[in-house]
Amino acid sequence: MTKFIFITGGVVSSLGKGIASASIGKLLESQGLKVNLIKCDPYINVDPGTMSPYQHGEVYVTEDGAEADLDLGHYERFTNAKIRAENNITTGKIYDSVIKKERRGDYLGKTVQVIPHITNEIKKKIRKVAKNNLVDVVIVEIGGTVGDIESLPFLEAIRQFRLEEGAGNTLSIHVTLVPYIKSADEVKTKPTQHSVGRMREIGIQPDILLCRCINPLSKAVKEKIALFCNVNQVDVVEAADVKSVYEVPVKFQEQDLGKKVVNKLKIKKRHKDLEKWKKRVVQRIYFPQKEAEVAVVGKYISLQDAYKSIYEALIHAGIENNAKVNIKRVDSEKIQKHGADKYLNNVDAVLIPGGFGLRGIEGKIQAAKFARENNISYLGICLGMQVAVVDFARNCCGLKKADSSEFNPKILDPVIDLMLEQEKVKNKGATMRLGAYRCKIQKGTRTYQAYKSLVIDERHRHRYEFNNKYKKIMKKNGMIFAGINPGRKLVEIIELKDHRWFIGCQFHPEFKSKPDKAHPLFKGFIKSALLKS
Repeated sequence: MTKFIFITGGVVSSLGKGIASASIGKLLESQGLKVNLIKCDPYINVDPGTMSPYQHGEVYVTEDGAEADLDLGHYERFTNAKIRAENNITTGKIYDSVIKKERRGDYLGKTVQVIPHITNEIKKKIRKVAKNNLVDVVIVEIGGTVGDIESLPFLEAIRQFRLEEGAGNTLSIHVTLVPYIKSADEVKTKPTQHSVGRMREIGIQPDILLCRCINPLSKAVKEKIALFCNVNQVDVVEAADVKSVYEVPVKFQEQDLGKKVVNKLKIKKRHKDLEKWKKRVVQRIYFPQKEAEVAVVGKYISLQDAYKSIYEALIHAGIENNAKVNIKRVDSEKIQKHGADKYLNNVDAVLIPGGFGLRGIEGKIQAAKFARENNISYLGICLGMQVAVVDFARNCCGLKKADSSEFNPKILDPVIDLMLEQEKVKNKGATMRLGAYRCKIQKGTRTYQAYKSLVIDERHRHRYEFNNKYKKIMKKNGMIFAGINPGRKLVEIIELKDHRWFIGCQFHPEFKSKPDKAHPLFKGFIKSALLKS
């Protein structure tokens, strides 16, 4: 019988519920259990695909082509869970499903209400994930904070869910803030007390509290929290700040959080541990032997979460190469204004991630050109591949006016053009080329050296592609087409001859990278960056 853990949050957002959920999943896997994870997002958007990175952060793409919350990336990086579209439940999806049922007459003339129809739909989708995956535990993270009006239907649904599943089959873990007031030199428990109080008003008594704090909590503070929040003192668990999120499972294990969870859920423990994770991941992060500086040239640099999976994949590649990767965040608009030399002159590698729209594009093209001309390791992802193609066309093939039709629809040489199936698309949501597609790799290329495979599957999120009309001229001038989609003959990967490492890929390799198994392209990219000239 599948057990369920519900992770909620209080006081403020960005407390790290996603990392906590993923870390608990890792702890349970370390005890031999199979887990799956769900993120419930209270926003009314069906998915984050049409939302600005400044609003939502990165849009994570699943294997089956869903645009989802970035926390699903944490789930896949920390655990072996198979994450699909069904693992991201939004208010938009719930209401859309209920309204369609109402229009079909499924409710037999009844008045459709939040309770029971909306809450029933939420419970149904949670149970569907459990049924489809046959796991021991499903961890359900509820987005937002307790008290948000948007979150109330989800909280009511899990209140009902716990009653229906019975004692010992569900667990409530509440992530809350225990702030330190520097001027008073005091740790304050009142925010946690109020947060748990709101949960209890809704009808949910947390079983375990994860207390976000700057420093470890004293015994007296834990006793006070336990007394006023109606939990046992041993169930007040510190979630203190750490240098790396990959240390969080280790810190939780030191407080026996995994054992507490399985005991409360009445699950038999298996004999496994986190030793491999500690040695292969955490120790290499904290005690690297080498160092490289990588410039990430993007349009949304001011927001940390906009390129979350990119940054994490670079860390993973550092772990694999036993190196520290120092990430230099460079705004492409600044390069456009002041030139690439000012920002990229002393870096070991340049990475250009995906993006949309004209703003800062010429800066990205300049960055790709600078890496090409100065033999600096380069990795272009999605738009990063496209700007490298534009630079190569303009400066190596004599196509001075070359561009992408995304930025100039009337350009004479659209070396990057709209995909055929996208030409009649009007709705923007979930209509791009999304999810995993196959790619055949040319033997003898750097890409083949990285993957050591002739066939791969990678995740996509784009509307524009390499224009095959320009394949011949670019090949003549030194571009290698290292990866091709076998069905559509689309160019998936490009390389340059006589360059230490210059690869562009149309897909998003960052989504398949893990801390204990770096993605081959990122691994090779950082390996080349460490070979400093």
